[in-house]
Amino acid sequence: MDIIQRVQRELISYSGHMALYVRDFKGNTASVCEDEPFETASTIKSFILLDLYEQAASGLKDLEELLTVEEKFVVEGSGVLQSLKPGFSMSARNIAILMIIVSDNTATNVMIDYLGLEHINETIKKYGFSNTVLHNPIDWEKYKNLGTSTVKDYGEFFYRLHQGELVSKEACEDMISIFSRQHYNSMLVGEFPPYYLAGEDSTVSDEEKITVASKSGSMDACRTDGGIIFTPKGDYVIAMFHKDFHDPLYHSKHESYIYGARVSRMILERFLALGGMLNTIHDSQ
Repeated sequence: MDIIQRVQRELISYSGHMALYVRDFKGNTASVCEDEPFETASTIKSFILLDLYEQAASGLKDLEELLTVEEKFVVEGSGVLQSLKPGFSMSARNIAILMIIVSDNTATNVMIDYLGLEHINETIKKYGFSNTVLHNPIDWEKYKNLGTSTVKDYGEFFYRLHQGELVSKEACEDMISIFSRQHYNSMLVGEFPPYYLAGEDSTVSDEEKITVASKSGSMDACRTDGGIIFTPKGDYVIAMFHKDFHDPLYHSKHESYIYGARVSRMILERFLALGGMLNTIHDSQ
């Protein structure tokens, strides 16, 4: 039984619909509905970060430029900036870090205003993510959607990031360092053996640790995640998008996180058992 068949059996009792894209660095992929469009929720923020580094590299923007967090940018939801009195300034880089590591919605609006919606989408298309688009800033009263993408586009984003192919090798290394500090990754690592995810004060050697650089997203109608899994036997990228589940509420035991984490562990176990490769090419639509 290949890994996709195992995944599909695991999802028999799942009320929702999941798309999956996994790719190792030895030429193997595994996918389910890889080209199906999904609402991105906050995973679109990864592409906003890409455009910041793209514009910084071309001299259009500066990572250290101070940006003012004005009241017009403040929006509810994830993040910490909404709790602070508007009018303060932070560097573009620090605003972007908050946009990723705590998925700060207010920081995201500052970034979209700074970079320009049109330029963000131009950069997305420049790098070949043809099924991905940022629709608008975050405004829950005006807009129902934020972005659209596919698991293949999102998985390939992290594949090319790992390979140093987005903007520059140095920019990719910097972006990976930001994604590695992202706080919300339970869909990817919730079922991983805790021993291998031990913190810096652990006795686990660097050769044994498993680390993750990722960005997740959640809205009423979707739960999304994707990133790079760094393991002792090699690395791989994974993207999982969920929709059409019965429960729209936000909580840690949401079935998309439960089933997503089980699938992610299946992928990890298969990858490690085969010595750092997937050894399967399968696409189920």
